[in-house]
Amino acid sequence: MAIKDIIEVPDDRLRVTYQAVKNVEAIQDLIDDMLDTLYSTDNGIGLAAAQIGRNEAVAIIDLSETRDQPLIMINPCIIEQEGSIDSEEGCLSVPGIYAQIKRYQKVKIHALDRKGEAFTIEDSGYPAIVMQHEIDHLHGKIFIDYLSPLKRKMAIKKIKKIQKSKISAA
Repeated sequence: MAIKDIIEVPDDRLRVTYQAVKNVEAIQDLIDDMLDTLYSTDNGIGLAAAQIGRNEAVAIIDLSETRDQPLIMINPCIIEQEGSIDSEEGCLSVPGIYAQIKRYQKVKIHALDRKGEAFTIEDSGYPAIVMQHEIDHLHGKIFIDYLSPLKRKMAIKKIKKIQKSKISAA
């Protein structure tokens, strides 16, 4: 449908808490826009509606090499979690910043698919990390929020420097 601009930190729209989707038919264009936007990036593997300025509870993930096997989660909710794992995370909304984050090792998530059918998915390791990352976006949380105040301040300073250099280059 359309490639949307990805909102970047420190934009306050990334801090908006989602609204549960009540009518799945009404968000089909949003899902198409999210897929187009995700696939237009070089290295994106997930996107939440908040990242394109929408507050619906929709997140998509595609970990396939061919980038044609999206997991679409509407109203996702983590219903079980266990263990912990450290992983390096980045984000399309926080370009150029990567940090070690502690996440649950294994999660079980309940959501609706694109057709409005309920499903439960259980995964561990990297897929579980990505699901948690995208669901965080639906709650107005960004991965740098897990950093210590000093590291978060340094990351924001670096983000502003990157953004300033983009503006200067344009």
